[in-house]
Amino acid sequence: MQKEEVKFQASTILEGMTSLRGLFAGKESGVNNRPIYRIVYDEQKAKKPFPELGYLRAMGEKFGFETEAVSAEYIQKTAIGQSHGGILAVCGVRDLPHLGEKTTLLPENGWYAVLQGIEDPYNFGYALRSLYACGADGIILCERNWMSAAGVVARASAGASERFPVLIADPLEACDIFHAYGYRIVCADERSAALLPNTELKKPLLTVIGGERRGISRAMLEKADVTVRIPYGRPFAGALSAASAATILGYEILRQNF
Repeated sequence: MQKEEVKFQASTILEGMTSLRGLFAGKESGVNNRPIYRIVYDEQKAKKPFPELGYLRAMGEKFGFETEAVSAEYIQKTAIGQSHGGILAVCGVRDLPHLGEKTTLLPENGWYAVLQGIEDPYNFGYALRSLYACGADGIILCERNWMSAAGVVARASAGASERFPVLIADPLEACDIFHAYGYRIVCADERSAALLPNTELKKPLLTVIGGERRGISRAMLEKADVTVRIPYGRPFAGALSAASAATILGYEILRQNF
């Protein structure tokens, strides 16, 4: 099997210091209980200045894992990507709680995002990266989601996937729960007459972002309080990627609530 095909399978190997720092931050904040079994690094790194080693060992003492030098061949065989920098974390599965169990933790003036129908783990990870940078408080996902491809998603999101509070819920049920807590439901829909820059997006909000192929389901659109269209600079029939839509929508929310 080619490595490019492996990205669509479950993976709990996190690659590179950026992903690992995201994992440690998520564990320190209490939003991520992913077990870390051991961290391995290319033994050649120890022959040069390797300032990260002290940090990794300190995290090992804190979270109870071993740090081990291995061959470059082992790193190359185990990693999916090429940007690991010779450092991998061998981890377990992260538990993702259900939204119904955590509603008391929803902030009064928060912003959460539902990601629906994204068909590629890289696009999913890029969307998470933008939403985290823009200040979203958490992510709502279906039972089947790309968090199973944790290594790929962590790299694509620059570790944001491991820092984010992630809750599981049926999207329609999530809308009802957030409505009950006073949140408005905002869907990005290319058929909407309301342009994004002209629409008030004050928190609390639950934004819904769909994949470029299937978009947002009709049932979700019917739950929306507001639908917005991202304007284009010229006639163009193509849909933006989910990551691009998340970035544009996210920065407009940040601008209006800054």
